[in-house]
Amino acid sequence: MTLTMHQATVSPCSRALNSLAAILEKAAAYAEARKIDPAVLLNTRLAPDMLPLSAQIFIANDIAGGGAARLAGIEVPTFDGKDKTLQELIANTRRTVAYLGALKPQQFDGAEDRTINWQTRTSSKSMQGSPYLLTHVLPNVYFHVTTAYDILRQAGLEIGKQDYLGKPQDH
Repeated sequence: MTLTMHQATVSPCSRALNSLAAILEKAAAYAEARKIDPAVLLNTRLAPDMLPLSAQIFIANDIAGGGAARLAGIEVPTFDGKDKTLQELIANTRRTVAYLGALKPQQFDGAEDRTINWQTRTSSKSMQGSPYLLTHVLPNVYFHVTTAYDILRQAGLEIGKQDYLGKPQDH
């Protein structure tokens, strides 16, 4: 069986974001039990020059949803980044997973060779679909989900490797 671009995109991004949402739900319960203002967690950083938890969550969702849309050759959804609470960020993460799940395999036909163009904060980028997925989308999704995990772990949330890995999905 051949691995399709749909499978290589939707399954790992969905799994990572489902794990992120589950970790965030644990963080919300942790904050409530410990009487911690969730805003404190959302503004926590691993290092002074790194983005806070809220930005890590936003970027993970933006890269996964936007990357999948570009590979599917459809309009990139708008993620406004206005989520201010853990509950809003959890809901947005669940919406991104639902968006990924609604994408059809045939939308990704030819994506490996499609030229993908996108704009970063500082420049315009362009590359073929396969390298875009393998060297941009997936590493960025994993980086931001891992950083969110690390921030929460450092803040005292009792989570482990299995929380990060989540449950395998069939796609």
